[in-house]
Amino acid sequence: MKTLKLVKKNTTIEFLKLRKITTLLSFSLCLFSFVSFLFFSLNFGIDFKGGTLIEVKSSSEINIGKVRSSLSSLNLGDLQIQNFGSKSNILVRVESQKSKNNSTSLAPITNELKTFGDIQRVEVVGPKISSELIQKGITAIIIAVGLMLFYIWLRFEWQFSMGAVLALLHDVIITIGIFSFFQIEFNLSIIAALLTIIGYSMNDTVVVYDRIRENLRKYKKLDLYELINSSINQTLSRTVLTSLTTLIALFSLYFLGGEVIKGFTLAMIIGVFVGTYSSTFIASQLLLYLGVKRDWSKNNNN
Repeated sequence: MKTLKLVKKNTTIEFLKLRKITTLLSFSLCLFSFVSFLFFSLNFGIDFKGGTLIEVKSSSEINIGKVRSSLSSLNLGDLQIQNFGSKSNILVRVESQKSKNNSTSLAPITNELKTFGDIQRVEVVGPKISSELIQKGITAIIIAVGLMLFYIWLRFEWQFSMGAVLALLHDVIITIGIFSFFQIEFNLSIIAALLTIIGYSMNDTVVVYDRIRENLRKYKKLDLYELINSSINQTLSRTVLTSLTTLIALFSLYFLGGEVIKGFTLAMIIGVFVGTYSSTFIASQLLLYLGVKRDWSKNNNN
């Protein structure tokens, strides 16, 4: 087998044999994400919806049912109450109040909550600011993907650029789809996580692409299927070790880092899994479909 000649100390897994299955899986997950987004949308946090967030801490367990009953008489509209780290700590989210004076008095709310514990923080985001945050968040993701497209196009060829960007979009769409389906709160920290995922996934993809290009220079007549498959195997140990060490840190943060960064770390965990999968199965196999330049010997600038 030609792969064995090319890879003696590496694995010889036939990744590209699974390309039909992985293509169907990725298409299904992306379709699922679109459908979930259309039907459920995203569970936007205070950052995007606008409203008030109040943290209350007590020396004993706080009964969420009693808090809800106490606040229901104030006619606050959409009201979310949840434990924050422990049962003696709660977060109260109140939607933006539509009143003539947009700066709604928080005194009635805080006075009620003070009967259950001490107010730790109060955050207020107006609807105008929240809409601007949504626009800027989407713009940041589009710019990041666009710059990645330009970078890969300059460093490699357009086929590599298309493969990398489609893999990035694949990662972002699936991550957002999971947040939409499970209605996990989507806030500014998730936008930061998505941008980090884009960088992580791109770095992983570039490592594989570098090896593919290197082998294209060495083995000009080797079948492209065998060449790409061998290149993935040659970089597999690096990919697995990087992903495992990253996941160890992320799981530690998820379970021990507290509620404040839980959404961010969850998005990162999903992104690392999906990004590792896409760089191995999606970005690489797209080169097989698109075709690549076989003779790189004259390309000394890269």
